[in-house]
Amino acid sequence: MSAGSNRWGREGSSRVPVAAIIVAAGLGRRMDSGRVACPPSHGRTRAKQFLLLAGRPILSHVIDRFEAVPQIEEIVVMVPPGEESFCADEVVQPFGFRKVMRILPGGPERQASVALGLAAISDGIELVAVHDGVRPCVTPEQIAAVIAAAVEADGAVLAIPLRDTPKQVGEDRMIRQTLPRREIWLAQTPQVFHRTTLQAAYARAAADGFSGTDDAALVERLGYRVAVVEGSAMNLKITTPEDLPVAEQWLASANLVHGANRHRL
Repeated sequence: MSAGSNRWGREGSSRVPVAAIIVAAGLGRRMDSGRVACPPSHGRTRAKQFLLLAGRPILSHVIDRFEAVPQIEEIVVMVPPGEESFCADEVVQPFGFRKVMRILPGGPERQASVALGLAAISDGIELVAVHDGVRPCVTPEQIAAVIAAAVEADGAVLAIPLRDTPKQVGEDRMIRQTLPRREIWLAQTPQVFHRTTLQAAYARAAADGFSGTDDAALVERLGYRVAVVEGSAMNLKITTPEDLPVAEQWLASANLVHGANRHRL
């Protein structure tokens, strides 16, 4: 699809088949799982995406948000190798998720995990949403907004504008220059792209040996247009134990702590 074209029209986002890749294959080394609750581990240390938040695994909250979006037709969950059965038994089955089609072992780093998930989605999918498995506070409305924006461009990302003044600093800790705050946004997930666009970006990255910090970086380098949808600081990425009570408070304030599939568009 050429930049800016839209084969579905302005109201077409509700009809576009979308798959979600939930990237939850990291080990979360900055999270001490011995300090926080997690499902039965049978003697194993569980990654942070399986830790309990508001009484249920973090990853189950994430899947719940995507289950609630009508445009999402299937979900592929990438987990650490060897954790596929645990994820099915403790995260997916107890909450009756219907859109999780595959639980797959991830790669050695995030980009490899997304590539594996991208190769596993079903034929006929037009858009692909990629989301961090430890961002449980995203709302179905935000997900739908990013999908709608991606239909109008080559892709779209959830992001928040920078509020403080950014400084470019050298290795000597001296300021090199002050950057224009109004032009700088902090990228979050989900990030949504046309399937063929994302496949082309990943193929080129593999051929060039390029590693990006997010999916948009791979797409941008090919000259595609990626739109920004304003998100919220609430959509935090859980990294340390201190993030858990903050996330729980935000989930409660947004009425997102009920049972699976209670919050729907």
